[in-house]
Amino acid sequence: MATLSEIKRISPMLAVADMDKTLAFYQDMLGFVPTMKSAEYAIVARDGQIIHFMKAASEEVMKRLRGHVEIYIEVRGIRGMWEHVKSFKIRYKIRDLFERDYGMTEFHIEDPNGYLIFVGEPTADSKAEGASAI
Repeated sequence: MATLSEIKRISPMLAVADMDKTLAFYQDMLGFVPTMKSAEYAIVARDGQIIHFMKAASEEVMKRLRGHVEIYIEVRGIRGMWEHVKSFKIRYKIRDLFERDYGMTEFHIEDPNGYLIFVGEPTADSKAEGASAI
């Protein structure tokens, strides 16, 4: 590359079926705060991270996307977040906290649009967090 550059952020832009349900999910479940909201477009933020949502053009678009969109959110303090998230198991599809063979402790959530959200933390950090909480 001729000039040096820096990528400062990558922000997913997700098509959604119902903007209000989507915003409520990301706010209640994961603590994101809406920074911009209209019927057709919204932005949520937390800890300097941003997700954009745009109203899907049709139900056909959503049928094509459901089950095929995934995002990974790496966190610090996964056990505390899990304590909050697990209370939503009646309303949403959630896979319990577990350790992966690639060194991450994770839980998975399906959002109202059928998108899979992986939430993870390096297992060593997760264990240290658990040990310090005792």
